[in-house]
Amino acid sequence: MRRLLLVLAVMLVGSAGLVTAATAAGRGGGIETPALIAPKATVRYEPAAGAGGINPAAPASVTVADGTLDKVDLLNDTGAPVSGALTADRTTWTASEPLGYDKTYTWRGTATGSDGRRVPVEGSFATVKPVERVRGTLNIGDGRTVGIAAPIEIQFNSHVRDRAAAERALSVTTSVPTEGAWGWLPDENGGSRVHWRPKEYWQPNTRVTVTAKLYGVAYGDGAYGATDVTSTFTIGRAQIVKADVNSFQMVVMRDGQQVASYPASYGLGSDPNRNTRSGIHVVSEKFTDKRMVSEQYGYDVMEKWAVRISNNGEFIHANPASSGAQGSSNVTHGCVNLSLENARAYYATALYGDPVEVTGTPIALSAKDGDIWDWTLSWQQWKGLSAL
Repeated sequence: MRRLLLVLAVMLVGSAGLVTAATAAGRGGGIETPALIAPKATVRYEPAAGAGGINPAAPASVTVADGTLDKVDLLNDTGAPVSGALTADRTTWTASEPLGYDKTYTWRGTATGSDGRRVPVEGSFATVKPVERVRGTLNIGDGRTVGIAAPIEIQFNSHVRDRAAAERALSVTTSVPTEGAWGWLPDENGGSRVHWRPKEYWQPNTRVTVTAKLYGVAYGDGAYGATDVTSTFTIGRAQIVKADVNSFQMVVMRDGQQVASYPASYGLGSDPNRNTRSGIHVVSEKFTDKRMVSEQYGYDVMEKWAVRISNNGEFIHANPASSGAQGSSNVTHGCVNLSLENARAYYATALYGDPVEVTGTPIALSAKDGDIWDWTLSWQQWKGLSAL
């Protein structure tokens, strides 16, 4: 009985305490809670502050959490600001121009946190110093019109070890769907080279844009891309030279129609060194006058209306000295000889990239014959030259 009375007494005291607490709360008009402290702004940098060896083509930005950016500058090592812009919500600033190699960049500015307090935007980073800056050059300039067999070539002024990295930076877009691929050929002129070839001849009037985003690409061995290159050009009419050496004629086809047939003399068949090579040649250069020299055969002559079709010395050109053989026999040192009048007429129509299809000789055009031998390979063989 005494225990029961003690429990009741404790319960009454507890109830009284609750009433008292509730009454006390009622006097103040509600229960008061401590005010929440607003968070301080946090600034993040890309690249990280203090970083070195940064690729200058990498993004450069600053972002604030729990606040907004008041003002941001990224200064180069001469104190000049780098172009950039804030997002609409003022939480991120991003550089809009590429940075330079071997430079130090410094952040300046402030951000305001949700707590109303300012924090500095500060710190610096340094970009990589290349052992070598390798430049790539495109073979077809802006606005040019080229033939239907024209390859796109990028010639580098030094060796590119990481070909896959370079190839990933390359793209070709066309106004007409065109299947094609990049292929790496043996180094030439002191550097690597890569060609893009369509699977079949280009469609006439195709508009082509090639973009090589090479700046900042790491080629290996401390070498980096020096600059981006780009070009937009057009594929012209479909002109194909049909050069059957046993016909003693050179036939010009344009858009599927024969437009000319010229009496011709090709390479002397009895001398393998003088055979005109069979295969798809590509027009690469034109000369109104071209000096032609051979120590092996002892000649040094100036010829007119010369159109180069390979780098092994094969041209289509005028040669009055072989006029008696043109149309009846093959006597040349490998070139296609025409009369002055016919050579000039053909010269006027020839474009870089026009195909010249030579048939009827036992010696095939190959990589040994120089620059443009892209079309001597099957499509599967060509794709095998890609680094990807």
